[in-house]
Amino acid sequence: MTTSLLMFLVFVLLTLGITFWASRRTQTAAEFYSAGRSITGFQNGWAVAGDYMSAASFLGIAGLIAFYGYDGFMYSVGWLVAYLTVLLLVAEPLRNTGKFTMADVLAFRLRSPVVRTVAAISTLTVSLFYMIAQMVGAGSLVSLLIPQISFNLAIVMVGALMLVYVIFGGMLATTWVQIVKAVLLMLGTILLSILVMYRFDFSFIQFFDAVARVTGQVCAEGAVKDGVCPGGGAPVTKDFTQPGLYYHGKWGPLSLISLGIALIFGTAGLPHILVRFYTVPSAVAARTSVVWAMILIGSFYIMTTFLGFGAATLVGKANIGLMKNGAIVPNQNLAAPLLAQEVGGEIFLSFVAAIAFATILAVVAGLTIASSSAFAHDIWFSVVKRGVGHDEKEQVRVARIAAALIGIISIGMAIALRSLNVAFLVGLAFAVAASANVPAILLTLYWRRFNTTGMVAGMLVGLISSVVLIVMSPAVMGVDPPTAATRRLIQSAALFPLDNPAVVSVPLGFLAAILGSLLTRDPAAEAAYSELNVRANTGLGAV
Repeated sequence: MTTSLLMFLVFVLLTLGITFWASRRTQTAAEFYSAGRSITGFQNGWAVAGDYMSAASFLGIAGLIAFYGYDGFMYSVGWLVAYLTVLLLVAEPLRNTGKFTMADVLAFRLRSPVVRTVAAISTLTVSLFYMIAQMVGAGSLVSLLIPQISFNLAIVMVGALMLVYVIFGGMLATTWVQIVKAVLLMLGTILLSILVMYRFDFSFIQFFDAVARVTGQVCAEGAVKDGVCPGGGAPVTKDFTQPGLYYHGKWGPLSLISLGIALIFGTAGLPHILVRFYTVPSAVAARTSVVWAMILIGSFYIMTTFLGFGAATLVGKANIGLMKNGAIVPNQNLAAPLLAQEVGGEIFLSFVAAIAFATILAVVAGLTIASSSAFAHDIWFSVVKRGVGHDEKEQVRVARIAAALIGIISIGMAIALRSLNVAFLVGLAFAVAASANVPAILLTLYWRRFNTTGMVAGMLVGLISSVVLIVMSPAVMGVDPPTAATRRLIQSAALFPLDNPAVVSVPLGFLAAILGSLLTRDPAAEAAYSELNVRANTGLGAV
């Protein structure tokens, strides 16, 4: 406990030092929202990776792979492939046509207050889903390492630190916290992967043979050995089905397709990722940052294979969880920390846990600043103040107040949803982003006929349908037995069979956006498309 606490404190002091340094350079709205566009492409690539490789990646995915094998690994594949969408379709046009937030791109053509209002609401919804996942991961991690700190207190502590970074340091502090976190995360993951392979004499054949024995067919009476069951029992397939994950049985293939749609398209609609492209000075730097991010993120997600399967083989699924009342309560989010303890002892456990803690703090800071920027810039300044009476100090002050309120709400919701897997929660955030934000962004950039009615219809239909289907899904609804380790929020039969709604809600979002545009005409929006197209592709007139 002493070692873990010491490492946590070292990182906290380091990041608070960064925040103090950044606070002296954060006075104007541009400095608060976008670090004064002073971040280089290389630096932003590390920051994007730090923002993207969240607690869901380090804690949740490792647990999903450990418990569900290939099904869990599909999370890694989806998150990696998603950056192709960002690189080819979004990064450069977004940097050229926007200023501070996602709504800036939409408002370039669709000059209506309702556009910014709806876009800000969508930003806040997606960010809350994502932030809750990080908070849940923080609670699990800190309560494991420091038993004297409860789950709820750990969430409050993370929330308080996050607010300090954002309120005082703005985007500059958030960026450098993300860079430091990305460096630590890559170093820790590389070292952990090497230590796992050391246990198998650096032989992939031995490693995956051990994996097959854990995740493949097993015997009712004992482990399979040389294809034969001890005691003469017949091999049976192990049932991995648990509350909240249904990749087997009738809806298995469709659930996987729905998850893939959410992950591949959702990244292009994540507000905290999109705002990162406003911190660089040019479109070239935006492209450079995405390329570096893809290299770092790709390397990391490949290594999640060793984290997840290493935990399954060396720790064992039965041992992944918290010890309570003399028994282990399953908790998939602890697979990576417990693996670190197994291969490197208490000191390495503390180091890996500190990295995970840094991961959580960096990501929630990015989410908070994206959310507060959406409220202050899009709702307060652009809608309430109607863009007049421009006072940068007031705008920054409103953003800081919004950050505090968002932090308080996310803390409360994380405590209420503490039993859900963090990777699964983030998958839902991706579904909401893909359903509400992506149709509006892509059609704004690439379809002349697109107008305000289509944008509002598409974003609202995508947002409402995805959230409603999530509430009706087995992730939230279901009848759990009294002996279940975790319980769903609504103890009633699920009304929607899939965990992730993207396969339904994303097409609905696009359909509503297209129909809304075809049923009405907006000559001003159509006329503005030519200007937007030139600016998006050349950067002419970009801020």
